Amino acid sequence: MHISVQQATFDLGAQVNDFTGAQDASGAVVTFTGIVRDLPQGGLQHMLIEHYPGMTEKALTEIAQQARTRWSLEDVLVIHRYGMLKPGEPIMMVSTASAHRKNAFEAADFLMDYLKSRAPFWKKEVTHAGADWVDAKDADEQALNRW
Repeated sequence: MHISVQQATFDLGAQVNDFTGAQDASGAVVTFTGIVRDLPQGGLQHMLIEHYPGMTEKALTEIAQQARTRWSLEDVLVIHRYGMLKPGEPIMMVSTASAHRKNAFEAADFLMDYLKSRAPFWKKEVTHAGADWVDAKDADEQALNRW
């Protein structure tokens, strides 16, 4: 299991290759990468992501361990960035490995829902007009409720 909260960008291809290459007992690897997207009306200069070091890594490790047990995963990778991120940049990545695809897909979906709604990150959208903190969305909470 590998959890990384980092400011630096990551190489998606290299991460997927390294993670997949280490899976001798797995029949399935599922990978998801979140990308910073522009606002519907456009104009996003960047997103600022803040977190509390130590607390964030602990929370992500706990949820990854929960997923690993619940879905009999062989391995889990979670990368989440912080700092100033521009539209088009990767913000996070989840990879799960399991003997069977259903476990890998469900665990990855669970982890993504958790990261979106409960992980201790705070996001601010910065435009030419100013900056606004991103509020939690009802849809994200509803998605987490299914678990």
